[in-house]
Amino acid sequence: MGHKISHSGVIESFGDGCVHVRIVQTSACAACKVAGHCHAAESKEKLVDVYCDPVARQLQVGQTVIVSASTQVAAHALLLGFGLPFIVLVAVLIIVLVLTDNEGLAAVSCLLALVPYYAVLYLCRGRIRDKLSFSIE
Repeated sequence: MGHKISHSGVIESFGDGCVHVRIVQTSACAACKVAGHCHAAESKEKLVDVYCDPVARQLQVGQTVIVSASTQVAAHALLLGFGLPFIVLVAVLIIVLVLTDNEGLAAVSCLLALVPYYAVLYLCRGRIRDKLSFSIE
């Protein structure tokens, strides 16, 4: 499974041991001939932090680079950002609803249960950054 997700980008700046790369993320239909007329195609500019040694690679601001990540990294990021919070949300909703039979309390409880999840995610951001990182090719 050596598949990679790659985007072409331009180096914006350097800082804190990372390279800030501006990429343009486009939808799949952006290359269509009539994409400008149907308004289905969208493109967004994003700033990606790539943690590497810019001096060793002799990178310069304005240089065009290819930023990539493996599909496994993308799947892990989706799991942490969407999958696990959804499971926490549904589990707390069902447990509180069964125990109290109060829908309002269940709704508020499941939303408040996400606060500790995202707090732990924030506290572990350094470790997560090491596992979920982009690279410059």
